[in-house]
Amino acid sequence: MAHLVNALAQPAAARADRFWAALVGALALAVTLWPLDARARGPESLADLADQVMDAVVNISAATTVEARGRALPQLPPGTPFEDLFEEFFNRRGQGPGQGDSAPRPPRRSNSLGSGFIIDASGLVVTNNHVIGDANEITVILHDGTKLKAELVGKDSKVDVAVLRVKSDKPLKAVTFGDSDRMRPGDWVMAIGNPFGLGGSVTAGVVSARGRNIESGPYDNFIQTDASINKGNSGGPLFNMSGEVIGINTAILSPTGGSVGIGFAVPASTAVPVIDQLRQFGETRRGWLGVRIQNVDDATAEALNLGSARGALVAGVDEKGPAKTSGLEVGDVIVKFDGKEVRESRDLPRIVAATPVGKAVDVSIVRKGKELTRAVTLGRLEDNDKQASLNQPQAETPSIARQALGLSLSGLTEEMRKRYNVKDTVKGVLVTRVDPNSPAADKRIQAGDVIVEVGQETVSSPADVTKRIDALKKDGRKSALLLIANAQGEVRFIAVPLDKEG
Repeated sequence: MAHLVNALAQPAAARADRFWAALVGALALAVTLWPLDARARGPESLADLADQVMDAVVNISAATTVEARGRALPQLPPGTPFEDLFEEFFNRRGQGPGQGDSAPRPPRRSNSLGSGFIIDASGLVVTNNHVIGDANEITVILHDGTKLKAELVGKDSKVDVAVLRVKSDKPLKAVTFGDSDRMRPGDWVMAIGNPFGLGGSVTAGVVSARGRNIESGPYDNFIQTDASINKGNSGGPLFNMSGEVIGINTAILSPTGGSVGIGFAVPASTAVPVIDQLRQFGETRRGWLGVRIQNVDDATAEALNLGSARGALVAGVDEKGPAKTSGLEVGDVIVKFDGKEVRESRDLPRIVAATPVGKAVDVSIVRKGKELTRAVTLGRLEDNDKQASLNQPQAETPSIARQALGLSLSGLTEEMRKRYNVKDTVKGVLVTRVDPNSPAADKRIQAGDVIVEVGQETVSSPADVTKRIDALKKDGRKSALLLIANAQGEVRFIAVPLDKEG
């Protein structure tokens, strides 16, 4: 304001120029500060947004008929106090004295309540798979109280999504999905659902974090929010401020069972491809690469000369899978799949699963320090989740005891195989003892494990192991990357520090 007053004291032309310059500056400052202040306060009201989408949010009632069995009446000594009371109680429940666990009882119904939302005016409804479970009867309750019987279109337990279909005599309100990948921590969101069976309830908050892994399934990538989510909100929508669904409310983290400000939603980017497949096929058809992978930690990255911990380390290749025919090998690190960065191992299953079956994709790998590209045509992931197998035929060697990395080593003779129950298909060098104070013990290597590779080179004798370790030390490596198989042949990579070897 002082600038405006001073401007009035100047000659007319200069005064006008200075006045407008000061006014423009003040307005620019106000425009700059206003969004910050508005974001701090939050939206003034969500009422219009709630009105816009409320009719598309539904309650879900799922009933399951369960065969019930009787429970044996506790055997009470004669004359026990309250004996008559116990007898009357069990008689009223249809289970008198002498009726045991095999006594017939009428089936009982189990009911669950959850939330959902309409994504197509024709009557398609989305909810969580765990809301409906194995229900025999599903009812969708609209915001105005109308009850509609629903049929199951398809469901997927791994992403926890189900699609239902209802028929209505009147037009249904539907909502659309938004771009969940554009959401940032701090962005405002609104949840609507059926907490504790109370009906349509609106809560609001912000995105607390993205990409959360709560170990509920192989494709965890949750949006975390502090919008109040409680029991019964499951399956309901999480909206952005444009009224688009950017997540499906699925889980809460709570020691009490109520909201403590930590809720999780399946992001739209993960749910939409699954929903599209359920609509089209009634089932999921996920891409399959045919590898078993593990994460890359700092020690493993150093041993592989990756520069930084990244990608998914291939620990096994299915002999009949697409990866095998495309030339992928154990020890490769997948850093990019179909143009998408693989920052850590859990990214890869989600990216592969969302890729159409039969699509030809480029896979970028790091092999022995060099980045290569392999073309792979994806297969289809079966429900039993194909497991990778690893068979590397090598010659038997005599039992020669040696020490390396705090490990006592021996060749895999028939006697040793029988002693440690090692399968005939497992080849390598047997660990017979682990120094409890060694880095190998810290990495949970144990007697009965078999060293298959050291530094991505196969070993068949204890001498091979010590030779490879000496070579790695000479090359200045800080750790040795071991490919370890258990007695059943399941393999994993372990990076054991060399500078701490005792």
